[in-house]
Parts: sequence; C-alpha cells; structure tokens
Amino acid sequence: MALRLGLSSFNLVRSAQTRVHTRRSTIHAHTQSPQHERRSANYQPTIWRDNFIQSICIGDQHEGRHIERVRQLKKEASLLIYQDVSLRDKLELLDALQQLGVAYHFTNEIDTVITKIHESMDQVFLPTVHDDLYVVSLLFRLLRMHGFSVQEDIFKKYLDNKGHFKEKLSLDVKGILSLYEASHFGKEGEEILEIARQFTTKHLVSFTENMKCGDSKLQEQVTHALDIPLQWRMERLHTRWFIDQYKKHEQIIPALWELAVLDFNLVQNTYKSELKQVSRWWSSLKLYEKLPFARDRAVENYLWSIGFSFEPDHSCFRMAQAQATSLISTVDDIYDLYGTLNELEAFTDAIEQWDITATEVLPEYMQIYLSALFNTVENQCFEIFRKKGLHVTQYLRRAWKELCKAYLVEARWYHNGYVPTFEEYLENAWVSITGNLVLTYACCMNNNVTGKDLGRFSSGYPDIVRYASMNFRFYNDFGTSSDEQERGDIKKSVQCYMHNKGVTEFIARQEINKMIRKYWTFINGEITGNSSFEKYFKNVVLNVPRTALCFYEHGDGYGKPGLETKDRITSLLFDPIKLN
Repeated sequence: MALRLGLSSFNLVRSAQTRVHTRRSTIHAHTQSPQHERRSANYQPTIWRDNFIQSICIGDQHEGRHIERVRQLKKEASLLIYQDVSLRDKLELLDALQQLGVAYHFTNEIDTVITKIHESMDQVFLPTVHDDLYVVSLLFRLLRMHGFSVQEDIFKKYLDNKGHFKEKLSLDVKGILSLYEASHFGKEGEEILEIARQFTTKHLVSFTENMKCGDSKLQEQVTHALDIPLQWRMERLHTRWFIDQYKKHEQIIPALWELAVLDFNLVQNTYKSELKQVSRWWSSLKLYEKLPFARDRAVENYLWSIGFSFEPDHSCFRMAQAQATSLISTVDDIYDLYGTLNELEAFTDAIEQWDITATEVLPEYMQIYLSALFNTVENQCFEIFRKKGLHVTQYLRRAWKELCKAYLVEARWYHNGYVPTFEEYLENAWVSITGNLVLTYACCMNNNVTGKDLGRFSSGYPDIVRYASMNFRFYNDFGTSSDEQERGDIKKSVQCYMHNKGVTEFIARQEINKMIRKYWTFINGEITGNSSFEKYFKNVVLNVPRTALCFYEHGDGYGKPGLETKDRITSLLFDPIKLN
C-alpha cells in the first residue's frame, strides 16, 4: 500500500464563527513573554540535498533479469527448507536465511518447519545432538526468535554441581559463541541464561585477547558479537555485514548467497524510490529554511524507518514514519532550543485542541510548523481510511499530543532550573523519546491492521511499548547527553541518576546498563510464549531499541550525521552489492 505524500488532503480551517473568543484571548495572553534569548545547537546542515536524492538512479538494465533470477532462487531455497537433513544442517539453513535478510520470502515454510521441530524437540531432535552446545544453543535461539517459550532448563546439563557452567566448555569457542547469542533471548528471572551471558562474555573476551593465529573468521564473528549481540542489532545493517561473512563460509550454499545479494539490491531500489518521495515531501515543506534552528535530517529519518521495518511490503509504514520522524525532530528543537516557555505553553494548548484556528495568535514559526503537522497527520489518516476503511485519527492525534505534553514538562524543568529525580525523569522520558508514537504508527500503518489491533491502543499503551521506549531513551541519553550538557540542556538519565543517588558518572552508566539488560528481558518475555501481538508488531517493538542503539552507540549519530551514520546510509541506500 503506497502512501501519497501530498501536503494536504483536508481543509483544516474551520469556520470563523466556531472560534471561541475567550480561548483565543487566553492563548494570546500566554504568548506574552519578556525578552528571551533564542538558543541554537549549531547543528550541521544536511549532507544529503534533495537534488542529489532526486538524481539517484533506480535499478539498471539488468533488473528484469535479476527479478526472474530471484524467482528461480526462491524455488531452490524453498526446496532446501523441506529437505530431510540433520538437525544441525536444518537449523543452520534457517539461521542463514534469517541473517541473510531473505527469511521474509519463506515465512510459511519456516513457520511450518520450526513448529515441527518444537513439537518433536524432546523426543526426536534433542537426543540426536546430545551435548553439542553449539546446536542446542542455536536451537534455543531460533525457537525463542520465533516466539516459542522453550525453557532455559535445556542448558542445565552444562552446569556443574555449584550451578556454574563447566569450565571445559570454554574450549569450544563456536559453542560458547552460540550460547552467548542465545543468552540475550533471556526473560525476566531466568538465572541460567544470565549465568550463561556472564560466562560466555568472559571467555569470548579472553579468546579475542589471546588469539594469535588460527580461525580469523571465527575471531571476526566473536568480535562482532561482543560489540553488539544479534538480538540487539539493527536487522538490515547486520544483513549487509553477514552477506559478506557468508561468502567466506566453509559450507556456503551458493544459491542462498546469490539470492541474498540480488534481493538486497532489489530491496535497495525500493528504498531509493521511497526516499525520493520522502525527500520531495520534506523539500516542499521547506521547514529547514523557515525554521533554520531545527535539524534537517530527511535521509537519516528514513534510515530510522528502515531500522524499524525493512521488508519491502511495509512501504506505507516506512514513509509515514519518515515523515513523522522529520516532524518530531523539528518540534523537539522548538521545545528544547527556540521557544519561550509562554510560547510553548500556548503551542501545546493548540496541539491539544488540534484546531488550526487556535494557532493564529502563535508566533509565525509555530504557525508554520503546526500547519505542516496537522496537514501531514490528517493526510496519513485519510490514506489509511481510504485503503482500509479504518479510523486511525484518534490514535495518531493522541500520540502527538502526549509527545508534546511530555516535551512541555521538560521545557518547564529547563526554564525553572529544576533537576527531576531519576524516577520523575523516566516517567516522562519514556514518552518524550517517541517510542509510543513510533509503535502507534506501526500499528496504524500496518498493511494487515484490524480494528482488534487498534483496540490495544484504545485506553493506553501495552507494557511492551513502555519497555521498548525505555531502552530507546537510555541509548539516546548515552549518545547525546554529553553534547546536550555542554549547551545547558536539562539533565538526562545519567545526570539525574548521579544527582539523585550521589554517584559518579561511571557508576551511573553501569547501573543504567543493568536496567537496559533488564528491559530487554521484559521485551523478550512479551514476545514469546502466548503473546497475542502480531509477529510484525513484535518485530517493530524489537527494532525500536535496536535502531536507537545503531544511531547512538558511537555518540550522536543523528545530530552529527557525518559519523558512522553516513557510511551506513551509503551501504544500505546507495551502494549495491556486487555479485562477483
């Protein structure tokens, strides 16, 4: 379902007779403020101009042939999935399909096979692998990845009498690497998996430090995993890395590698087409010219959307979310940098009313922004109604209103010089980080959304939304807080924890890292077992903190787009993979 990116499908201006004079007078009174020095973060200009984006070529003279070749390779891969092979070979095939980024082509086949494995695990499959730590860990990870609530007791046989993993296992580097990845699928209260994480991390670090020669490919895989475990990685970036790794694999299936390369390039063409539309929309708004204090990051905003959902048939969500993220970035800068407190109070009132006539007494820059916001959101709602017959207006409007009210709380803290407690900060910050808005869009813009799905958001947000948002917040704060503190912004999670608990920054970061791991266990618990959430939605939930980690692991990869973010955009959006 394509999303039309027009500026307006609705006439939002209501009749002048409906204006409430008393409300207008109140808003006007709010905007009166003493002389205020406007702040600026001196953000770098965009490195991706619209004229460059529009000049990008989509596809080549061989694209038709590549599409036909993909069809043939998909048939071959489908036959491989159903082949009668050992459990090890079957699991490695399923894992390769997932990491190569082509599993979405074989959803039904994989679900059938993995369900059969789960149903016969104890009687048929586990006895065949005995004490093979690598295979048992891979089996556990794939089952958890597909939502099966397999128990951690599967690893009890690897423990000694004291409940520790047997030291001799450290000699099996491939096995403990597989266990390390499996341990990051642990749920709250699963002690064996936490012990496994600590045990494997210790020995894998030792392996990388002491290895002087041997299997360089294995060393590269270990280093990659220790940097960020698979469960925490942005999917599409990992796919780009794994395609290169798989080519070096001793047991490579050439047809799978070729399929992955061709599919990656074809999906990249889909991204280019979507990006052109998003960039045209953003360029036509010209908010970056009219509000020069705000960040101009259309391409980076589209990269966020790929992180949230990479599959080509989720185009509607990606483009709508790229629009939303562009508007989020601008309004964030209005609240954080430019607006006076009186202006922001009135601005938030206007958003709460969602009425274009309420904006007439606001400063011009706020009127410009709200016109763009109201028109864009209403157009998005109209497109969903036109395609699906579903009314999503109330859900998107509510998410935007709640976001801006959370921004206002932070603005009040800043203007009043107030340092919130750590708990106060988090209670507001899980909303101000926008995870609830992203996941509202994910639900509303899903191709298969139903009224029942929307009902989950009718009276609030499921717990899983908060869990994903909390880690989104922590990753963001780790990457951006040092720059924000230099320019005098409000205290973020690290600084609030230091202030509240009386500890050093090192200790604060350590404690927050423990909280990050805890929230990951909460998320894992919500997406396995009898979870009633649709698979697509659960995956977007996972991808919210994953994408945040990708942007902020080396600092502010959004505010300073010339860092690793530039290379990642190039590799995912502009540079195809060569077959030879």
